[in-house]
Amino acid sequence: MEKSFKYSNDAVSEIVDYSIILAIILFATGIIIVAGVPILEDMQDAHHTENIKQSFQVLALNINKVVFGNAPTQSVELKMYGGSLSVTGNSQIGITMQTWNSSSDSFSSSFYGKQMRKIENDFQDTSTGYENTGVWIKYSTGEAIMASEPRFTYANNVLVIPDGSVSGADSISGSGLVRVTTDAGTRSINSYQNVSHVNISITSDYFKAWEKYLNEHLGMSTIELNETTQTVLAGKIYTENIDVYIVKAAMDVTID
Repeated sequence: MEKSFKYSNDAVSEIVDYSIILAIILFATGIIIVAGVPILEDMQDAHHTENIKQSFQVLALNINKVVFGNAPTQSVELKMYGGSLSVTGNSQIGITMQTWNSSSDSFSSSFYGKQMRKIENDFQDTSTGYENTGVWIKYSTGEAIMASEPRFTYANNVLVIPDGSVSGADSISGSGLVRVTTDAGTRSINSYQNVSHVNISITSDYFKAWEKYLNEHLGMSTIELNETTQTVLAGKIYTENIDVYIVKAAMDVTID
């Protein structure tokens, strides 16, 4: 006599198998949702941060044309991903030089100081900024790196130091395209001859990256690194006297 399907062990086994498979599928889906979505979001944030860095490198190339007198104005579009973009800060540069005065047959000291400020994008605890012809990035850990070199140059006993200061108070938040326009203001060049010793002081949120730049690219030694004031002081004594040129370029920046 055939067994009723209702009481068949095969039918029960098949239902149990389906239940186990369904449970496994639901469990796997749950793991993907719990673990996979945050990973995807982190990857997307990392991609946005990289895009912001690259756009600021393009921004620097254009603004530096204004700094060095190659263009009266520059306008660049940037894409925002939900953070904020501002003209902000109170960063400063100070330059002390020891020069030889042949008329008095002695050394004298000269000082140049100026507020720089910056254009900065804040996104997901990472700050990317254009500051004095360079691009800098600061992470939530406090670590700062240089993403694009500032335009300091030293060759043939001539040191050129830019002072690309920005003014303005515009700030915008959200997503989409924005336009950053930079207009040239007053521009001048301060020159110093027979300089034997140069100290450069930078006060900035990116001071640790500035320290590395001054050490590695200008051959300066760190004299003081102040975490409280976020200031690096570095200097160099030159075996042969050099000429120093400070390119002072004030710029007005608007964001819309």
